[in-house]
Amino acid sequence: MNDFFWNPYITRILALKLEDGGFVNHRVRTYRPDVTAWAILLLNSLSSTSHTTVIQQARTRLTQDQQPDGSIPISSDQPHAIWPTPLSILAWHGSSSHRQYEEQAVQFLLEHTGFHMEKMDGNAIARHDTSIPGWPWIMHTHSWVQPTALSMIALSMNGHDTHERVLQSEQMLLDRQLPQGGWNYGNTTILGQELQAFPESTGLALSALSGRIPQTTVQQSLNYLLEALPRLRTPISLCWGVLGLQAWNMAPQSTESWLRDCLKSESRYGEYDPASLCLLLGTMMAQGGIKSLAASPESIYSIA
Repeated sequence: MNDFFWNPYITRILALKLEDGGFVNHRVRTYRPDVTAWAILLLNSLSSTSHTTVIQQARTRLTQDQQPDGSIPISSDQPHAIWPTPLSILAWHGSSSHRQYEEQAVQFLLEHTGFHMEKMDGNAIARHDTSIPGWPWIMHTHSWVQPTALSMIALSMNGHDTHERVLQSEQMLLDRQLPQGGWNYGNTTILGQELQAFPESTGLALSALSGRIPQTTVQQSLNYLLEALPRLRTPISLCWGVLGLQAWNMAPQSTESWLRDCLKSESRYGEYDPASLCLLLGTMMAQGGIKSLAASPESIYSIA
């Protein structure tokens, strides 16, 4: 992919940058830490060094969102919505000038969990093990698959692969895997009915579990994605599904055409929101899953 392909999309992303370095949601033009983190990951993966200043300014803007406990909320008026914390860790990762903020966010994840309770009995409405700690979208609520998986990835990239919190979360994700493969947002069986798997939850869980467990343990989930993705052309579901397969070196050769078709769909449905666009473009560049986008944020990736 050459510059002619990328330039219009990168121009769109850069147009969302504020003077203070943050990036906005394009519809309401309000600053968002998640959009800013995704813009950092995308711009840092390009083969040009021309965005170095922009990336560093954006990382510094993210530090202004960090609360005293180390978490990063979605906004100042929603301090308990701390789900952007692991994403911010990935955006800061590798930047020596932002290391202290990354470490504070890491410590927050190590010290906090979602709300948990004793495992319910066999007659319970929900069948998953409610006692296994993970991470929530919002403080003081139950742990769910997506924030748990992203937190595991962030902690693993900071050398905490064998920390008790990561091992617990590995157990939690395996407990939440659906009997027929894949992951829902976090439940498995409700009132005796097995719930439906979602590509985005499945891709995130597989990304977090890659390199940690035997492939046979998640083969049904990998098969689910291989069967589901050819029908999908929406960025969040498709991209996280692809990233999950990439993490296990199972992305088919048709992956690039799926992603290009998804990008072309903007002409029919309108422009994607900035976070989704960054995720889509980043997935087109990632070869080893989400970890490859954040593996070395101050290095430059070449684009063939």
